[in-house]
Amino acid sequence: MRRAWLLLVLAVPAAAAPLPPPAPLPGPLVIVGGGKMPDDIRKAFFDLAGGNTARIVVVPTASESADDATKADGFLSEWKKLNPMSVVLLHTRDRKTADEHLFGGPLADATGLWFSGGDQSKIAAVYRGTETAKAFRAMHARGGVVGGTSAGAAILSDPMITGGKDKAEVGPGLGFFPGFVVDQHFTQRKRLTRLQGMIAEHPALVGLGIDESTAVVARGRTFRVIGEGSVSVVMAKGAGHPAAVQVAKVGDIFDAAQLHRAAVNRAAAEPFPPAKPRDPVVAKGALVIVGGGGAGPEIWKRFIELAGGPDAPLVVIPTALEDPLPAEIGETKALKKFGATAVTQLHTRDRKVADDPTFSEALVKAKGVWFSGGRQWKFVDAYEGTLTEKRFHDVLARGGAIGGSSAGASIQSEYMPRGHPLGNTVMAAEGYERGFAFLPGCAVDQHFFKRNRTADMTGLMREYPQYLGVGIDEGTAVVVRGGRADVIGASKVGFYDTRRKRADPDYEEVRAGESYDLVRRTKVE
Repeated sequence: MRRAWLLLVLAVPAAAAPLPPPAPLPGPLVIVGGGKMPDDIRKAFFDLAGGNTARIVVVPTASESADDATKADGFLSEWKKLNPMSVVLLHTRDRKTADEHLFGGPLADATGLWFSGGDQSKIAAVYRGTETAKAFRAMHARGGVVGGTSAGAAILSDPMITGGKDKAEVGPGLGFFPGFVVDQHFTQRKRLTRLQGMIAEHPALVGLGIDESTAVVARGRTFRVIGEGSVSVVMAKGAGHPAAVQVAKVGDIFDAAQLHRAAVNRAAAEPFPPAKPRDPVVAKGALVIVGGGGAGPEIWKRFIELAGGPDAPLVVIPTALEDPLPAEIGETKALKKFGATAVTQLHTRDRKVADDPTFSEALVKAKGVWFSGGRQWKFVDAYEGTLTEKRFHDVLARGGAIGGSSAGASIQSEYMPRGHPLGNTVMAAEGYERGFAFLPGCAVDQHFFKRNRTADMTGLMREYPQYLGVGIDEGTAVVVRGGRADVIGASKVGFYDTRRKRADPDYEEVRAGESYDLVRRTKVE
């Protein structure tokens, strides 16, 4: 099974700290590994800056020849050939000049900022901490594109590599690319050892080694490789994983938040998942975990009953779905159809809002919470480690009910399968493996038999044998109280216990109407 941090195109446990994703980039980045710049890379920057309406500011300060006025046009000529609205050179060696508001005037209406190659330390020495640096950030904050080649690529990270052959010399950069360290001329100058050493010393960072004539184009949280070479994604060892290098080819896409979260988890004092999870016991309240594909009347009525009856206050969390959301999602309508009279939808993608007590006030009195289908990583990004997540757990601790289908099923388990933001085919999405742990000690998958997912769980159990695997079919639910799981609905559930040697199948089937002891890991006779 592939490691999920690798390139893809295709209640929090008490000992572990939450891993909020970095904020999406406000504007794009075009990060070039040096060498001759192909036309498609230059055109990508030009288009992101606005095409023929682009106002580009070029900063040649990394270059020794930037001081020679006769060579100024050499930094601008290739951009002028594309016919932008304007191209302006911005350069000084004097920090006092860089700290003057008027010096950075061309940046006020710029749509693109380009750093030329040379020595990245020269850029940091002049601009870092000045009014001009603030103007750089302000342009990016309003959606402008920032790019650079060679030294102009390295300066975008913070900390940045300033030099060194086998061991990186490190200094402060401009920090446009949080969570990442850039190294350039990567394959051509054999810099893998240098970047690996840098990441070993800073394991919470992800290293990007970019070849010449190659670029990473970053927008929001998604990154793609363009040009002619490759990009090496370097991560330190940790969380049971060895140090690793993944080579990304032209056209490949990856998710920055997933890589960042994986690195932070590797660097954590107590990374996830733990070697010995808690026992799968729900001490108070009940869980209704549905395998997707539509729940029947029996499941909806059981959830309403466990929450306290038709008049119990219920909260539906639709955040796994794509925006824009309807006023009432289908699961809210289903609860009302089957008798619920007090149903509230609660949704945000802003973690600051999720930490505001007024936002989640409905959870204070709620007796039931229902998590929608969709993509489970969206629940994590919005709520993990916030007051809202704490209040989810409080509902259960008061004896209430937690329910959910599909994505709303997997989020309930301690280990959350299929959490990769770029697709649901990877079971072990490093960085997005931690669910809300309403059901500790378990990994819950859904659409299980309908979508022939049995082999996927086999692979996951091979990687993480400390968990009990639970594969729930469509139209089927597991109702958990204490250490007992009752199966209801239309089909069956597969329980994977690696402590028991099973050949074919390697799981125990429990059908609707039957029960399973989660602690003893055996069917209840």
